[in-house]
Amino acid sequence: MPSVPTESDLLAVARRWAADPASWPVPLRFDPATRWYARLAAHHDHEVWALSWLPGQGTDLHDHGGSSGAFLVVSGSLTEQTVSGGRLRPHLLTAGSGRHFGPRHVHMVTNRHVEPAVSVHVYRPALHRMTRYRLVQGRLRVAEVAQAGVAW
Repeated sequence: MPSVPTESDLLAVARRWAADPASWPVPLRFDPATRWYARLAAHHDHEVWALSWLPGQGTDLHDHGGSSGAFLVVSGSLTEQTVSGGRLRPHLLTAGSGRHFGPRHVHMVTNRHVEPAVSVHVYRPALHRMTRYRLVQGRLRVAEVAQAGVAW
């Protein structure tokens, strides 16, 4: 029986996809109106997404609906913010760096830099929902629960 991939295995999957963007089944593009994303692959145990980020583009504070995951910056730089001690704490991720996370990870990711950025994201299991949050007086408050096939 094949083993279930660990979170660090998901980061290895992201590294493999990031190594050859020319082989992606969807051509990379940048959208000036909103952050661009496309699913690159769907397997029985995980899915892979590519995202592009122009300067200033980012996500809301969100989780991944119980999925574990990993993401790797292919080019450019991204700032991931996580909640610690009731405050957002920034973590700079540059090209070639990434991180893996468990099913309860809440973060927001933004391109705070002058150059465009590209990243590869892997989720296990596939994303079915994402919860968006607001940080109010040091506490996470649910703002919205978004469903796959409706919100993305």
